[in-house]
Amino acid sequence: MVEILIQMKGRLFLIPSTLGNSHVDHVIPENIKTIISNIKHYIVENERTARRMLIKLGISVPIDELVFYLLDKHTKGSKIPDYLEIAKSEDIGLLSEAGVPAVADPGSEIVSLAHEKKIKVIPLVGPSSILLALMASGLNGQNFAFVGYLPIKRPERIKKIKQLENRSYTEDQTQVFIEAPYRNNQLLNDILASCNTLTHLCIASEITTEKEFIKTNVIDYWQKNRPDLNKKPTIFILHQKR
Repeated sequence: MVEILIQMKGRLFLIPSTLGNSHVDHVIPENIKTIISNIKHYIVENERTARRMLIKLGISVPIDELVFYLLDKHTKGSKIPDYLEIAKSEDIGLLSEAGVPAVADPGSEIVSLAHEKKIKVIPLVGPSSILLALMASGLNGQNFAFVGYLPIKRPERIKKIKQLENRSYTEDQTQVFIEAPYRNNQLLNDILASCNTLTHLCIASEITTEKEFIKTNVIDYWQKNRPDLNKKPTIFILHQKR
């Protein structure tokens, strides 16, 4: 018996957002406005900010005609498959809160499910703070790891920082990580107290905005020139060179 697979008509578009208050035309390609002009269904982390982003993109569909499906830490896993039902007949957008969907973002579960359901996944070009920071760091971009958030408790966090520093040296691998903006200064303090003075650290803060700050130097420099990163979206990049 031959099994016939019915190809779903809809597609899942992965739609990037601006980072902070950067101008939409500076970081989002013009063709995205055309691509999303007919999409009426969106999976989003926050409906209010999603509406603002779509207005900034100049979407042609009246904003009140759009349907939003909420995907955040409170979303029950059993509800997620229902979000893709519309893709049987229509395109649907996965809109990131900031940057690109599914990278340091809860959207990866949706993308994985779309593949299982044989829904075509189409990633759209946009700003990724992780890649932009790595590009501008001057550190090894041939071999790197994004490790996400470090432990919150200080003893475990310091242990992890030392592990990442050692890994960067033994494997010649750049280590990229982030923190909740209101805990940035605590993380920076632990990095500066734990790492070798000649280890390189790139601090990339508020990328693509008017307040963008990106600088790479050794720990010894940062110990004497410590920036205030409180509540500023920041990427940390660590590499102890051989």
